[in-house]
Formats: sequence, C-alpha cells, structure tokens
Amino acid sequence: MAIKKNQVLVPDHVYVPKHEIMPKQEAEKVLKKYNCKPTELPLIFVNDPAILGLGPKPGDMIKITRKSPTAGESIYYRYVVEV
Repeated sequence: MAIKKNQVLVPDHVYVPKHEIMPKQEAEKVLKKYNCKPTELPLIFVNDPAILGLGPKPGDMIKITRKSPTAGESIYYRYVVEV
C-alpha cells in the first residue's frame, strides 16, 4: 500500500482510540471474567482500517482503550473475524 503525501493513516488519527491485540492468556482471563465466548463479543473485521497495521488474524481479541470525560478511560473488547 503506497502512502500519499497528505494521507493520514487511520490508527494515527486523533479520533481513533488505542487498539492492541491481546495476548491469548489475557484474552482468556477476560472471557472467564465476563463468562462469555469470544463470538459473543462485538466483532471487528480483520481488514478494519483501525487495526490493519497491527497484523490481526481471525480469532484474535482486540482491546480498545478509549478516553472518556466522565470515566477517564473505558475499555472495550472485540473479536476479529474474516470478512
């Protein structure tokens, strides 16, 4: 993918919260804590522009850390699936 001179990459944009791939052990702890299966989490496509640079694979879990004016930080989890 060629980057144009004035092109802004989505993960680097000020309005895109921090996305990171969770280690398998940490993901299992979260699933156990919330007593759910990965497929019960909100889904995110493997080619979503916000995670494209992370190199996600279907089956990964993504941790999204958003800044919140009331809570300080809020954490969301998503399950990576194919298109």
